Order: sequence, then structure tokens, then C-alpha cells
Amino acid sequence: MKPHRVTATIVVCLAALYFLLPLWATFQFSLSMLRGTWSFQAYKVVFADQRFQETFLFSAVAALATIVLGALLVVPTAYWVRLKLPRFRPVVEFITLLPLVIPPIVLVFGYLRLYNSSSWLPFTDTVAGTNVLLVFGYTVLALPYMYRAVDTGLQAIDIRTLTEAAESLGAKRGAILWNVILPNVRPAVLSGAFLTFAIVIGEFVLASLLNRPAFGPYLQNVGANRAYEPAALAVISFAVTWACMVLLQMAGGRAPGKPRMRLFSFPSRKRASA
Repeated sequence: MKPHRVTATIVVCLAALYFLLPLWATFQFSLSMLRGTWSFQAYKVVFADQRFQETFLFSAVAALATIVLGALLVVPTAYWVRLKLPRFRPVVEFITLLPLVIPPIVLVFGYLRLYNSSSWLPFTDTVAGTNVLLVFGYTVLALPYMYRAVDTGLQAIDIRTLTEAAESLGAKRGAILWNVILPNVRPAVLSGAFLTFAIVIGEFVLASLLNRPAFGPYLQNVGANRAYEPAALAVISFAVTWACMVLLQMAGGRAPGKPRMRLFSFPSRKRASA
């Protein structure tokens, strides 16, 4: 074996140990709720907790709403910028990077200042309005990841040629976006969707300050008052995140656009001759 391969193998093994050993220690501790034996008692307690079920369901629904809103916002914007406004791409990229620079606590305090019960648009005056405001905040936090995924997917296909071909067949812009562009960037949209789901599930600041029953504040509350259940929740959170990453890899494993480059399907020669 060559020296550089040996060095690379050692580095990978050390990195794997650095990541896996704390996770193994957390998992082992989560199994030690009953003295003298390993058991899944902590996991049983967590899954039987009604607050766990409610908060996880709330965050899952909020994540799905964030994914839909983010896709509706990002896909047409990225498509239009690449097709008609290529000079504005640096500006749009800068705007989509702002959520990585601005802390979430600044974002949520701005929301509370602008949309409190005494403002012209009192989102926080009702539970439904606060939930909508939370989804808006999640969409902003996930914007850099969703936009980068969709923009990379659009870069892999020739959107100008596809658009011109569809227009020559009489298709309108809405139909082109829905029937031509979206199927070709579906793996990219799914990649951004799974990243968004992982972000929303573990988010704490927005949900806590908006006083919503999300999974992130529940994790913090359990970690502050119990011993073994937080370790079980940490392992469950890792499992959810890894599942999202596996689905991301499956969705992004093929190059965007290749399986669906044809605009319309034509009958085979046998059917045509028949």
C-alpha cells in the first residue's frame, strides 16, 4: 500500500473514531437506566411521553409546510434568474446567504417587533398566526440550503433549450415550470427538502421565543430535568438526521435532469405502425 493511502486511511479512521466514540458512549449511557443491565427503558419512556409525540408531530408538520413554501419560493425564482436575469445571480446568492450570517435570535426579535399583537399585521395575536410566522422563519433559515440545491440542479440541465422547445409547442410559462423544469430538478428539490427537514426538527431559538410546542424546546427541557432520557433523545435525533442524509443521497445519487430530458413521450414504432 502506498504511503499516501496509509496516511489517508489513518486520518479517516481517526475522524471516524472522533465522531463515533461519543455517539457510542451516549448510546451506551441511554441503555443504563436500569442498574446492572442494559435496556431500552429510556427509549420506552421517551416514546410513551405524550409531549414527545406532540412536539415531534408539530415539528414534522412545520417541516413539511416549510419545504412546500421554500420550494414554491425558490424554484420559480432560481429558474427565472437563470433564464432571464443572469446578471442578478450574485445579488440573489448574497441575499440567500444572509440567514447564515444573521443569528436566528435577531430574526425572531425582528418578527416579534414587526408582527406583535399591536402591529398592523398581528401574527402573534393568534396561535395559527404564530404558527405561520414560525414557518416563515424556518423558510428563511433553510433558504441557503434549498436555493443552493435547486440552483445546482438547474445548472445541470439546459433550461433555455427546454423552455424554448416547450414554448414552440405552445406551452405557457406556468406549464413549463411545472411539467418540464420541476421534474428535471426533482432530485435537487428533494435534497433541499431533506436538509430543511433536518434543520427544522432540531431548531430551538425560533420555536422557544415564539412559545411553540416544537421538538427543539422539548429536547432542551428534557435535557435540563432528566438524566437518561436526553441521551435517548440525542440518539433518536441522530437517527432522524442520518435517515434524512440517506434519503438525500438516494435522491441526489443520479444527475438531475438526465432521466427526464424528454418533453413528451412518443408512441413506439410498433404502436405507430399498428
